[in-house]
Amino acid sequence: MTHPLPEAFVKKMKSLLGNEYDEFIQSYQNSPSKGIRINTLKMSASQFPKMVNYDLEPIPWAAEGFYYQEEARPGKHPYHAAGLYYIQEPSAMAVVEALDPQPGETVLDIAAAPGGKATQAAIRMKNTGLLIANEIHPARAKILSENVERLGITNTVVLNEEPEHLKEHFGAFFDRIIVDAPCSGEGMFRKDAEARLEWSAKQVTACAMRQNHLLDIAAMMLKPGGKLVYSTCTFSPEENEEVIVQFLERHPDWRIIPVARHAGYKKGMPNWASPREESIADTVRLWPHHLKGEGHYIALLQKSGEPKEPLHQHAKVKSKASTLIEARRLFKTFMETYLNLSWQDFDSGEMILFGAHLYLLPQKNLSWQKVKVLRAGLHLGEIKKNRFEPSHALAMALKADDFKQTVNYPADGQEIASFLRGESLSASPQLKGWTGVLVDGFPLGWGKASDGVLKNHYPKGLRIP
Repeated sequence: MTHPLPEAFVKKMKSLLGNEYDEFIQSYQNSPSKGIRINTLKMSASQFPKMVNYDLEPIPWAAEGFYYQEEARPGKHPYHAAGLYYIQEPSAMAVVEALDPQPGETVLDIAAAPGGKATQAAIRMKNTGLLIANEIHPARAKILSENVERLGITNTVVLNEEPEHLKEHFGAFFDRIIVDAPCSGEGMFRKDAEARLEWSAKQVTACAMRQNHLLDIAAMMLKPGGKLVYSTCTFSPEENEEVIVQFLERHPDWRIIPVARHAGYKKGMPNWASPREESIADTVRLWPHHLKGEGHYIALLQKSGEPKEPLHQHAKVKSKASTLIEARRLFKTFMETYLNLSWQDFDSGEMILFGAHLYLLPQKNLSWQKVKVLRAGLHLGEIKKNRFEPSHALAMALKADDFKQTVNYPADGQEIASFLRGESLSASPQLKGWTGVLVDGFPLGWGKASDGVLKNHYPKGLRIP
């Protein structure tokens, strides 16, 4: 370890763990486990291991998750750019598994960057319903938006908002909420030297105060009967069991729901909270000396009452009618020319214009005019001088058969490497106009063919030097 564990942290863990402490501290001699989660919007979890030349081991608590060895370097592979998987710490995959979001629901991830849990939820929802992925920090919100785009997710609106503003805007609107709370990061000490350097007992106390505040805000946005998952990547009882006990004291109409146990999961510790609350044993702790993953805490909570539609109705998004009609006409012409899709394939949501950009919102009749929207569902493309130019997000949301014309290259071929660098490619003279560029049959972006040349439209910000 580059930096030693904080002395006060070591003393605290000795006191908490007793006889288990030696085994716990020995786990810091092991390398952190690495995981990828397969994007089942694009392929089955069983299909992927057959496509790669490195070993994968299933993660017991995540149906789409696999351990991989560091030398595999999946982040450098074209399949990553094609959105076939998300690189995610294995224990972090347990949070959405516990919440179990369903297709068609309204779900909020209140602190979503960089996007691991939000994208996992969207995929579990099968790209239906509505997921709000919010992040308060602008730079991190941009990374979140890029990950949503890369995975071809269409049911998600990315916001860059204060949680308090979300409460005022939405009210009790959501079926399920993810509160992956900012924390002192003790569970990441094995893999993150910066977390060790920043830790202090004062920081633990400050985090607990923020976590209580964030939970109270989230509680007001959940429908009666709805479920909320609270998670941290820290060992501190002050940020885990005590936060939940304090929340239940403030909200007696809520209860803890037992989290399904997997091998290596350990119960929450009632005697680590004051006052002692026996139902805390139904929360779970993931310890690095009991399973292959970093430290996590998960509590699943339910609000009392019967599910019902929220009282507050949101006003419909307003776009200038004539401008929107023209944008829809241009997109329809593009679709009929270049896609094997019908207008009905885009009828589940609501098309709106943000400036010259056409989006397909995943749910109709909601207002986005008083919140900071980074990604309004599926970005279809941009209106440029009486023509429609498709977005990279549209390409990533399509399947190979949705394109009328494609070029398909192997992942280890020179063509894909050139495409990811932003270079033009040679193409059949028969190809004309917008063409889907595929890697082993999976969309990677757009090219535009003319006179035997495929002009590269892979976004400049994503290109590999």
